[in-house]
Amino acid sequence: MSRTPTPSGRRTGRGKDVPEQLGFDLMPERLFVCTPSKLTAYADCPRRYRHAYVDRPAPPKGPAWAHNSLGASVHTALRNWWDVPVERRGPEALPRLLRATWVREGYRDDEQERAVYDRALGWLESYVAGLDPEQSPLGVERTVAAKTSVLALSGRADRIDARDGEAVIVDYKTGRTGLDADDARGSLALALYAFAAERVFRRRCRTVELHHLPTGTVAAHEHTPESIARHVSRAEDTARDIMAAERALDEGADPDEAFPTNPGALCSWCDYRRVCPAGADAPNRDPWAAIESTVPTAVPHQQHPDAAPSPTTP
Repeated sequence: MSRTPTPSGRRTGRGKDVPEQLGFDLMPERLFVCTPSKLTAYADCPRRYRHAYVDRPAPPKGPAWAHNSLGASVHTALRNWWDVPVERRGPEALPRLLRATWVREGYRDDEQERAVYDRALGWLESYVAGLDPEQSPLGVERTVAAKTSVLALSGRADRIDARDGEAVIVDYKTGRTGLDADDARGSLALALYAFAAERVFRRRCRTVELHHLPTGTVAAHEHTPESIARHVSRAEDTARDIMAAERALDEGADPDEAFPTNPGALCSWCDYRRVCPAGADAPNRDPWAAIESTVPTAVPHQQHPDAAPSPTTP
């Protein structure tokens, strides 16, 4: 007796329903699991993405960068500041917090490290002096996540504030100066954090801010649903490109052709510069080069009275 498909995807025969296995052509497409930094790595340079996320074992990285050490130290100190009991949540808590989180890699010498530590402590003290210690954020280094038809997206925002019933994305910056509203508007990461946070907290999230600690300035932008959608679409396009490159690699394509280099100014700062022909041609940068413009090395060491001992041994 023939068996006839039913709308439920089952075949009938001999008075019984028999489950029918769906073909692969009817299976849902696999979502691309990613973070904003993963997408940005590919957009900056497909070869760098391959070394970081595809190659196993991954090629060895170059030496640690001082500006990354500085950024990590400051971010972690600020995160821990919000864990301090409200009655002790003031600038005086910061020397201990910064010492405990200080990352030492990448500096030229102890003198430079001390100068950077002192300057970073000053940034933090000035910044938290303008915060209300009793107004705890919705989240501090909070992971938010959302799905689209292409992405399984997650990311960790530095801070998510609650203001007038809305969620606001706050991102700390310790690097280059001159950040403005265009930088906040154009940031893929901030837009994706807002997209995900709106779904996680079930409240409107359109405002994104870059808080530049060295200058105490804030660059802000208020997104519209349309501008958020454009960023999400851009992220989906990047994900499709990545999946196509990974499929080509699985099918035997040359890895260097599937993930080509994108030579440019970023090559000098790439962790994989030593294993990339394009990177080898880029100007060499010392691990501490990026902080020299932010924290002049001529700054004399003036130990904060509450900061002893310093992060380095005299």
